[in-house]
Amino acid sequence: MKKVLPEEKKIETKKGHKIFIIKDFCKSCRICVRFCPTQTLGLGEDLKVEVINPDKCIGCQLCEILCPDFAIAVERKKREDG
Repeated sequence: MKKVLPEEKKIETKKGHKIFIIKDFCKSCRICVRFCPTQTLGLGEDLKVEVINPDKCIGCQLCEILCPDFAIAVERKKREDG
């Protein structure tokens, strides 16, 4: 039997952070939306989380930490040494 993996959407911000969303995991609880300090996230027409203001993301990872469904992951831009 072939395993089907959930589809993952990746958004890269101008600041270099990457936001990964697995809509199939989202239960529309809105925790991520309520606690996002920059209003980067919102709910789409399907009532699933989506990135509505990607350039406001500061890479704090609060959405990832608070999501009870593991639907969001944030990869912060790596600092350049110099």
